[in-house]
Parts: sequence; C-alpha cells; structure tokens
Amino acid sequence: MSSHDIAEVEWQFDVLDLEPVRRWLTDSGADGGEYSVAAAGTHVQSDTYLDTEDQRFSRAGFALRVRRLGRRRGAEATLKAIDSTPTKVSGLRSRREVSEQLDDADPALVARAGGPVGQRVRAVAGRKPLLPLFEVRTRREVLKLQTDGSAGGEIALDETAIRPANGSPAARFQRVEIEIPESALAGVEAFVTELRAHCALQPAGLSKYEAGLLSAGITRPAPERFGPTEVGPGMTIREVALAVLRRQFSAMLAKEPGTRLGDDIEELHDMRVASRRLRAALALFEDVLPETIFGLKDELAWIGGQLGAVRDLDVQLEQLESWIDAAAPEDRDPLEALRSVLEAQRADARGEMLEALESRRYDSLVRRFGRTLRARHATRSGAASLPALAVAPDLIDARWTSVRKASKHLGRSATAADYHRLRIRCKRFRYALEFLTDVYAGRARPVLKRLVTLQDLLGLHQDAVVAIERLRALTAQRGSELAPETIFAMGEIAERYRQSVVELRKQVPPAYQGVSGKRWISFRESIEAQRPAPEVPVATAPTSSI
Repeated sequence: MSSHDIAEVEWQFDVLDLEPVRRWLTDSGADGGEYSVAAAGTHVQSDTYLDTEDQRFSRAGFALRVRRLGRRRGAEATLKAIDSTPTKVSGLRSRREVSEQLDDADPALVARAGGPVGQRVRAVAGRKPLLPLFEVRTRREVLKLQTDGSAGGEIALDETAIRPANGSPAARFQRVEIEIPESALAGVEAFVTELRAHCALQPAGLSKYEAGLLSAGITRPAPERFGPTEVGPGMTIREVALAVLRRQFSAMLAKEPGTRLGDDIEELHDMRVASRRLRAALALFEDVLPETIFGLKDELAWIGGQLGAVRDLDVQLEQLESWIDAAAPEDRDPLEALRSVLEAQRADARGEMLEALESRRYDSLVRRFGRTLRARHATRSGAASLPALAVAPDLIDARWTSVRKASKHLGRSATAADYHRLRIRCKRFRYALEFLTDVYAGRARPVLKRLVTLQDLLGLHQDAVVAIERLRALTAQRGSELAPETIFAMGEIAERYRQSVVELRKQVPPAYQGVSGKRWISFRESIEAQRPAPEVPVATAPTSSI
C-alpha cells in the first residue's frame, strides 16, 4: 500500500463560470513560450469527510476524508491540515497532507489501516466511531502545466456538489485549483498572476472542507468552557480560584486531540503544562476551594505522569539532535545509534499514554472535574468569601518566602538538588503571580519578566543535570546494545554538560537579584496598599432588663 506525507501547495479561486478560464488556458495559455498547458483528462471524484462525534480530528487541526478511486484502484484515506487563513492577496495555501491507499472506501477500514493515516486515526479516535459529515462530489478537468519545458504542476477545473449527511440541500460551486510542488513556486507565480488578471479570479475564502461544514450546519468546536474564566479585582478569592481552574482545565482538554495525534510535540507539552498548572492552582487555593475537587489531585498527578513520560523522551530525542549537530564528525554516526533506542522507548511510552487517555479512569477525571467547575458554589461566609485583594498578598508572600529560603542554600557547596529545589519554588511563585496578575491589572508583569529569566537559567541547569543522568542511565541500561564508539561520544557530551552546569551556576545569583530587587519591593508595597481593611464587628449595646 502506498502512502505519502507532503506539504500541499496550491492556489484556490472561486469562479461563477469556468468557461472563460478554460478558453484562456486553451488559447492564450497554450501559445506562450514560457508556459504550456495540456489537457490530461476529466474524471469524477467522490470524497466522504469523517470525524468523531466530538470532532477530535477538527480539534486536532486536521480534516479526514476517504476518496473513492475506482473499482481497480480502491480508495485513499487522507488527513489534511485545516488552514483557514490562505494568503489573502494571492489565494495561496500550504497544508500538510498525509495519505494512505486503501482496498475500499469503507470508512471502517480507515481505523484498521496499517499505514500513517490508520495509525493516526486510531490514536485520535480511540474507541470513538468515525461518522460521515458530508460527501463532496467533484467533476474535475485536469490540465498539466509546464514552465520552461519542465513540469510546473497541475491545474484543476472543478464543478463541486456538497451533500451533507444530515440531508440538508446540496451546495454547488465552481473552482480553479493550481497545485504545484514547492520547488516550482517561484516559476509558477507569474503564470498565476497573469491567469488571475485575465480571468478576474478571486481567492477562495473557504476550503472544500470548510464549505462542507458550513453546508451541513456544523460549527468547528471552540475550546470547552466550564463557566466564567475572567479574573478581576472585585472578585472573591474562591471566584478567582475557580476561574483559574476553568481556564487551565479548558486548555488541557483543548490540547488533547493534538497530543493524541502526536505530530507536534508542543501539543503534548502544552497539555502537560496545563495539567501542572491545575495542580499548582489546587495547591495555591487549597483553603478556599470546594472539598469535592481535592479528590482529583491524585488523578491529575497520574495523567500528568503519563504525559511526562512521553515528554521526557521527546526532550531526549531533541537533545540527541543537538548532540549530533555539536559532535565531531567522527562521533556523529556512533550517536545515531541512540536514535532507535530512544524512539523505541518513546513508542512504548506513547502507547501507554494513549491507553490512559482512552481509560475509564481518565473519562471519570474529565467528567468529575468538569462537573465540579460548572457547579454553583455558595461563598456567603468563611475564607472563600473574602475579597481576592484581601487574600492574594498572603498567597503571594507564602510562595516568595519559599523561594527566598531555597535561595539561601546556593553557594560553593550547593548541589544539583539545591538548584532544582529553587527552580521548583520559582515555578510555583511564577504560577501564583500569573494566576493573580489580573487581580492587580497586570502590575506583576515586571516581576514576572525577571522571574522568567531566572527560571530559564535554572531550567537549562536542570536540563544539563538530567542530560548527564540520562547518558549515564543509557550506558548502564543499554550499554550492551551500543558500540564502544557510541559510549565514548556520550562521555564527551556529558563532559560538555558538566562545563555548562558550572557556567550556568555563575549566572544564577545576579538573575535572582533581578527578581528580589526594587521591582519586587515596589510590587509588594502596591498590593499591600490595595488590601482592604478588615471589617470590624459593630458592638451592640446590651439591652436593659429594667
């Protein structure tokens, strides 16, 4: 079975009538010496677009279709990146396209296919069945374009009808599409400009997928909301806490489809960060949140661990690339031997992660957390009912005190664990400031900016320490699978990381001073000045018994 993974580069133009375009291409286009256009036949193609009930593919940024190729040729399954923002002036689109040939156009075969599309479909859909959204039938007249005697691409004159699966009336339109290899872009642009000018072509505003959604009355899903997420100075501390949790929980779920797909490692990273922020918010606001939410802390730690196992291997593979780039020429081939070891470990970790995301345990976490965030929680009395401006300074102070204590352990005798402890406490302090910054109209941003600088240094330090440990562990666990040359190259890289640890430690103290200096003092004074005075109970005179 054939497959491909390419960047599709094409212009799309909507037209009221294809005949003037056809005539220009046949008459004017064929006569030019620089360009030539030749008819290559006409055929009818039928595409069925699919998704899960909760639109996981759309949420992952891809459209899934199955195209019938005919009795002898079978069918083709394609995942195409959704691009809603073509270049406005030229109409040029560039989208990733992953395709795989199938024996038949039966949608049920897509999830069982063994190639790149089938693998992604199983990862994204899980147990969810694929449902038809709409069918796109196109009569396509194909013309081959040559520029300066070499292949320049393909021109398609399309007459399209979209038939929604829900029985809505069919939508019809005509379109000119010019698909080219990326290498031919410069040579074809002038031809497209001339074609547009002669035929008054306008860039298509919607892709066929987007037009199909519109015709079927299907809206692309927005990130799920669980209630208000806005934070302001007039709120109670519980209202702020719940808004922060809703924001982070929504962000975590929004990144789940892309995490399942697995093509962009930043999707998984963002989902993991959101899960971390959720746990940090639970810890920060522990005294003012409903008790029902705290039974989910362990569940968040569990799913965070599943995500972290894959993320750690993503980082290792990225580090491997940097190791290979920085290595001496004679060390590059030996280091390549590590790639297959790390990729096998990542495949195992990703399989376990996908099982976790498909589990009843994860479903239960999502349902219970969502239900708690949507519920109305009375805050008439107690700590939860206090103004955020009254409580936030104490929350921020507690996190800052923790940072200050950790900083006192830095010095000549400081260990990697001491720097890691400071990093973790800086992260918690940063999260607290970020969660509460809107309570203070963004006044925390100057402190946050310097805190990010410190955190970045501590992050690089921790990355170097972990890289050394990973190299040591790989040598111990996989040494029998690796050539002596590979182990020697790994030792040289470990030494470079040790040197970077020394240099980074020199930069930490001045970066810490940048956080603890006048900007922090000024911010601390300003938030204390905004703290409302505590309400004093009004004493009532005793009632006379006479």
